[in-house]
Amino acid sequence: MTDSTPAFLTEGSDQIVTRLRADMQAQIGLAPLSDRERIALACRYLADHDHASTLAGQISLKLDDGTFWTTGFATGFADAAVSNLVRVDENLKVVEGVGMANPATRFHMWVYASRPELRSIVHTHPPHASVLATCGQPLVVSHMDMMMFHDDVARLDQWPGVPLANEEGRIISGALGDKNSILLANHGILTAGDSLEKAVYLAVHLEHAARLQLLGAAAGYQPLPVSPDLALEARTFLTSAKFVGMTFDYWSRQARKRHPDALD
Repeated sequence: MTDSTPAFLTEGSDQIVTRLRADMQAQIGLAPLSDRERIALACRYLADHDHASTLAGQISLKLDDGTFWTTGFATGFADAAVSNLVRVDENLKVVEGVGMANPATRFHMWVYASRPELRSIVHTHPPHASVLATCGQPLVVSHMDMMMFHDDVARLDQWPGVPLANEEGRIISGALGDKNSILLANHGILTAGDSLEKAVYLAVHLEHAARLQLLGAAAGYQPLPVSPDLALEARTFLTSAKFVGMTFDYWSRQARKRHPDALD
């Protein structure tokens, strides 16, 4: 820098980031959606991005009273709506709505029991992340859009079978540990967060990250290494509640325009 460099170009990184965070909090509001509206729109967005070609996926949201909103068993993400969600207790007994929960949601209960701070879980079988899971390959965090996964993706190395009973839940929750995402061997993914927005945010980005990795591998390239310090700094920003909320708002607006019937 020279003596003629404008003062704003000499400001330190910490000062800029602190001001940016304050501006985000003060200037950007989030859409006032109900729990069921957020779930329905999240399901439609996930379906639009290859997370739900079958009935295998589930999304759950834990409420303050210990019950959970989730999708009905016969309802795929692509036709999820406010009107066809069900609220269940920890044993998947329906306490509001019509129908039944996907029985595989039982393994969500094991995760919630072991991680009380979590409020939402997404489980899907998206193609690219499922390839990594099927081949036993780890996610290599090597792009800015992957940094939310720095040191935060677990792996389950052996498929325990269709997760309908308690043993599968015990195995999956144990493999997840203190991470917020996991690649499930011969299966798919699970992402979890202290909000619905974060669980969905991680699910969408995990499939995108896997796709980038596989595209590079198909071209015969090796990913460039990333400094752990910079990766941690990026993860902190990219997983901040406000940034996650802003991203979810953007996705929700897209889903609402494409699928207005989700709010029926």
